[in-house]
Amino acid sequence: MTHVHLIGIGGSGLSAIARLLIERGYAISGSDQELSPLAREVQDLGAKVSVGHRGDQVLGADEVIRSSAIPDDNVEVKAAMAAGIPVYKRSDYLGKLIEDRIGIAVAGTHGKTTTTAMISWMLTALNHDPSYIIGGVSKNLGNNAHAGKGRAFVIEADEYDYMFLGLQPQIAVVTNIEHDHPDCFPTAEDFFQAFVDFAHQLPGEGTLILCSDDVGALKLLDMASEFNCKILSYGLQRKENQTPPDYLVNNFSLTQQGFYEFEAFFENELLAPVSLNVPGIHNVSNALATLAVAHQMKIPVTDAAQALSEFQGTMRRFELHGEISGIAVIDDYAHHPTEIRATLAAARNRYPDRQLWAVWQPHTYSRTKTLFEEYLTAFREADHVLVTEIYAAREPVNTEFSSLQVVQSMDHPDVRFLASNNQVTNYLVNNLQNGDVLLVLSAGDAYQISERVIDLMSANGNAKNG
Repeated sequence: MTHVHLIGIGGSGLSAIARLLIERGYAISGSDQELSPLAREVQDLGAKVSVGHRGDQVLGADEVIRSSAIPDDNVEVKAAMAAGIPVYKRSDYLGKLIEDRIGIAVAGTHGKTTTTAMISWMLTALNHDPSYIIGGVSKNLGNNAHAGKGRAFVIEADEYDYMFLGLQPQIAVVTNIEHDHPDCFPTAEDFFQAFVDFAHQLPGEGTLILCSDDVGALKLLDMASEFNCKILSYGLQRKENQTPPDYLVNNFSLTQQGFYEFEAFFENELLAPVSLNVPGIHNVSNALATLAVAHQMKIPVTDAAQALSEFQGTMRRFELHGEISGIAVIDDYAHHPTEIRATLAAARNRYPDRQLWAVWQPHTYSRTKTLFEEYLTAFREADHVLVTEIYAAREPVNTEFSSLQVVQSMDHPDVRFLASNNQVTNYLVNNLQNGDVLLVLSAGDAYQISERVIDLMSANGNAKNG
C-alpha cells in the first residue's frame, strides 16, 4: 500500500487530495499547525493527522506532498529530502492524479469553486460518478473531493503558485482573469501571462471555454490563433462590435425568492430553460459555463439543467449560516473587490427591503495594498460596514499598514474599523435589529464571528426589534 504524507493537510487543497487518495486505497498521514475541520474530516476517514511539524513524521512515507504555504526549509520537507523521499508540490501531484482521466479544469480569479462544484454535482446527479477536487465543500455532495469510477475528473484549477500549470485537461473553463495574489504575481501582466501559459496546456483535441463578459478572458479569446485547442465562449450579453458568444443567456429574470431563471442558447439554438436555487447574477454565468461543459461532453443539456436546479451551493459561498431573532447570518468567502460587489449585489436581490451589514476581514497585506482603491467603492450596496484588521495568512505581520487606512479613505455613510473578531462580534450583538441581514466576508478566520453572534444572541435574546 502506497503511503503519502501531506504537509498542510488541513487546508482546502491538500485535504481534498487526502480524501481522494484514501478512497483510492492509499495510506495517508499528514500534519498542520492546527486540527482544522477539514483535517478532522480526513482523520475520521482514517488519515493519521499530527498537529505541528516534526521531521520524524515523514519517515516511512513513499511520497510527500506539501501545500504552497510550506517553505523549502520546513523541517518535514528537509527530513523527507534527506531520506530520499520524493517531495511534490500540489501542482506536480495533481497532474499525476488526472493524467489517465478526462480532465475538466475550472480556472479564474472568481467563481471557480462554485463552477467546479456545479460541474461535479451535474455529472454526479446524471450518474457519471466523476472524480473531483473542489476548493470548498459542496452542499449537494457533502465533501470537497471524491475518487469516482467514471472517466471524468473535475478539478478546481488554482492559479496561486502556478498550480494549474501542472494540469493538462481536455476541457478547461476560464471564468475571468482579474489581477490577484500580488505576492505571487506582482503585476497584472504577470497574472495574465499565467493564464496564457495555462491555455497552452490544452492539447489539440482539447476545448477551452472562456467568459466573453470578462475583459481579461476576452483578451485571451482574442489570442485564439495562438492556441492549438478549440475555443468557445459563453456570456450573458451581446456586445456591439463583438461576435456574440457561442453560449448565450436570454430571457433571464428574478423569482420572488431572489433567484434567477433564464434560457440557455448555443449559436442561437435553445438548449434548455434553467431555474437556479442559488442567488446572484454571477451564478447565472457559472451555470452557463456548466451547461457548456455538458454540451461539449454530449450530455443532454435538459438533464444538466435539471441537475443545476437542484444545486445548493458550496460552504462559505453565500451560505446561510443560521437565523436568529429575525436576523439572517450569511458566510461568504469573498475577499477580492469584485467578489465583494457580486456577493452584496446577490444579497440585495435576495433581500431587497432589508438592512445589509457587511463584515469584511481583509486577506493579506499585499492584496489589500495592491487593490486599495478598488476596495474603497466595493461596499456601496451595504448599509453598514465593519472592517477588521488584515488577516496575514501566509505573510509576515506588517505593523506599518492597517486596514484602518482603507476605512479612513472610504466614502460610506456607516463604515467603522474594529480590529478584532471579538470587537466586531460585540458590536453586532448590540446593534443588529430584527430583519437585518449579516454577511461575513472572509477567507480567513472571521467565519467565527457568525458562530459567535448566533451563540450569543441565542443565549441572551438581545436582538433588537426594528
